[in-house]
Amino acid sequence: MGDLVIGARSGAGEPEGPGRRVARSAEPSAPSAAVDDAAAQTADEQGTGAEDSPEPSHPETGPADGSESEGPAKPRKQRSFWKELPILIGIALILALVIKTFFVQAFSIPSESMQNTLQVGDRVLVDKLTPWFGAEPERGEVVVFHDPGGWLNDEPTPQSSNSFVRGVQDVLSFVGLMPSANEKDLIKRVIAVGGDTVECEGEGPVKVNGVALNEPYVYQGNTPCGDHPFAPVKVPEGRIWVMGDHRANSLDSRFHMDQPGGGTVPVDNVIGRAFVVAWPIDHWSTLPVPGTFDQKGLAAAAPMAPPVAGAVGAVALLPLVRRVRGRKERRQES
Repeated sequence: MGDLVIGARSGAGEPEGPGRRVARSAEPSAPSAAVDDAAAQTADEQGTGAEDSPEPSHPETGPADGSESEGPAKPRKQRSFWKELPILIGIALILALVIKTFFVQAFSIPSESMQNTLQVGDRVLVDKLTPWFGAEPERGEVVVFHDPGGWLNDEPTPQSSNSFVRGVQDVLSFVGLMPSANEKDLIKRVIAVGGDTVECEGEGPVKVNGVALNEPYVYQGNTPCGDHPFAPVKVPEGRIWVMGDHRANSLDSRFHMDQPGGGTVPVDNVIGRAFVVAWPIDHWSTLPVPGTFDQKGLAAAAPMAPPVAGAVGAVALLPLVRRVRGRKERRQES
């Protein structure tokens, strides 16, 4: 009867040492009714307690295999700054290369052709993202473009005489942190786009589609035509006509009219629009489109062409429409 009580109390076999067996043998062989009732009550209490209350927690004394427990985890040793520095530099260069390739690139102003808007040595930031979405240059924008051929043949590329400095410049220009001295790029203002007619006779003003431009950005003391006026030029589709703001010191479209394209630049050669002067700090400024290019009649020729053509066609078809109506009326009368 004693074994039954022990099993009901714990629900599992308990270790039985010699002391335990001695204690059992000391019990009377014929337990009294009171002992049986107490044992039964104890078993009931133990059975209900297992469902209503959690089992008592026993502190773990160690692993089951008897091995010593591990001590507290040691904190990970941080890398030194000098070990992480090359990684940080590598990430920065990769990001700069991605930004230069797809988003923004810095360019240096090498000449006086865009004075006073841009000074020699200014650094401008060029938006290269917009052309990826099909945007084309617009009138009044300052753009950077590749030499269409023959514009910079006589211009030497400025490079340092120190080989180490040249190497550093090449690396920085490759990732876009410094303007390139090897690429032959130009920066001018877009005056006319494909389909426009541009002209500048005498001392000006410059006219686009017959509308005169008010150009406050032209270098002080220059005339709008500079020393090279030109007769009306029809700009082919997919090309632009560009001029420098320093009209007397800019070898722009006016000086390349004898070359293929008649002085115009292919849109595909345009790298992007210069939108801000970033360096030096005291020259910082944005490069917005001047208000004169927002004149209503400036692009009137292109939008008006379809309505005019439609009106001419309607007038030409009017006699034919009258004949058809007359025939129908005669048939109805007969």
